[in-house]
Amino acid sequence: MAYVCTHCGVAYVKWQGKCDGCQMWNVIHSISKKELPKNQPKTLENIQLTTHSSLLSTDEEFNRVLGNGIVPGSLVLLGGEPGIGKSTLLLQIALQFNHVTVLYVSGEETESQIKIRALRIGLHASNCFFLQENDLAAILNHAEELKPALLIIDSIQTLYSETEEGTIGSISQIRACATRLLYYAKSSGVAIFLIGHVNKEGTLAGPKLLEHMVDTVLQFEGDKRFLYRMVRTIKNRFGATSELAIYEMKSKGLHPIANPSAILLSQQAHALSGIAVGACLEGTRPLMIEIQSLITASKYGNPQRNTTGYELKRLTMLLAVLEKRAGLRTNDRDVFLNITGGLKVEDTALDLAVCMAISSSLKDTVIAHTSCFIAEVGLGGELRSVPRLAHRISEAEKLGFKAVFIATQTEKLVKPFKIKIIQAANLKELV
Repeated sequence: MAYVCTHCGVAYVKWQGKCDGCQMWNVIHSISKKELPKNQPKTLENIQLTTHSSLLSTDEEFNRVLGNGIVPGSLVLLGGEPGIGKSTLLLQIALQFNHVTVLYVSGEETESQIKIRALRIGLHASNCFFLQENDLAAILNHAEELKPALLIIDSIQTLYSETEEGTIGSISQIRACATRLLYYAKSSGVAIFLIGHVNKEGTLAGPKLLEHMVDTVLQFEGDKRFLYRMVRTIKNRFGATSELAIYEMKSKGLHPIANPSAILLSQQAHALSGIAVGACLEGTRPLMIEIQSLITASKYGNPQRNTTGYELKRLTMLLAVLEKRAGLRTNDRDVFLNITGGLKVEDTALDLAVCMAISSSLKDTVIAHTSCFIAEVGLGGELRSVPRLAHRISEAEKLGFKAVFIATQTEKLVKPFKIKIIQAANLKELV
């Protein structure tokens, strides 16, 4: 019999109250010696590469945010607000595998409730097993018997380990259960998905260590009042971060949207002022984003600055640049900015589109719906180039845009484009 710290993983030959590694009390528990890895230090030349083919579901968008499929032995955490669709999404994924065994464990819903949801989304798989259980030891025993390729836990906050003190959902229980699942995933090669709840601050409930332990962190975003949901990659050891998949919530579950740019651009029958289109980059995918601005006379002492899906501090900076460098005064006007589709964007490549939307609303001048803007704006009003510019221009060209405004390039674009490319050195030229 050996002992190991459930917090930092330090092994001991006998039990002791305090861990020498993390300096925490009552975190050392017994573990069978055969479970301890017998690793030895190796040089880089002596390390054997292990290649495993990823599990691919029929949902190509979900495969992409994971980094081209589910990696065997990986531990993935999916977080999001209650009722946004986390369980529905992973149930869909579980029922899409017909060639491997899947074990779906729910600590929140009964098996009857899970079946009702499965019937609603219209999917069925004979090799997908369901279990209602909260005891981690019992779950791992069933997993040893079934030997699934994919194990889904809904949710990590509902599990408990009898060897750990604390109530269900406490930090110590979440940490201990996640540590045990991590070791099981790495030793058995089973891919494990954990559903995690978020607290009222919008962060994942439980210890911050949980996000560091897992291989991939997916964030489920979106407003429950609207149809669209976003799955964003926050951390990924097997692929690019900041990847984004967009789903539409329908009566039969979540349906992936292969061309998000098309739905993010409104189809207005009449041209309106205050609207400009830019191109942001989510991971490796370029998205055409419609930015709406409304400038009105302020009825109060302090003008309002309200944004939806855009950083307020960035907007304040761009308003200062517009006033100082382009002569557009907004200090006595209310400014409202909205990113359509419910997206939250941070890409500085949208700076120029934001400025043009504000200028359009302020002057009540319509911008041609066939034009888009891709550039970062500096404090001097100068336009700067952005990464992966060719990919953004290609997306605009594919969607039928006729002209794209970019910063003056020191080097010519390698790929020839049919779309008209207009270069400008500073913001004042365009405004």
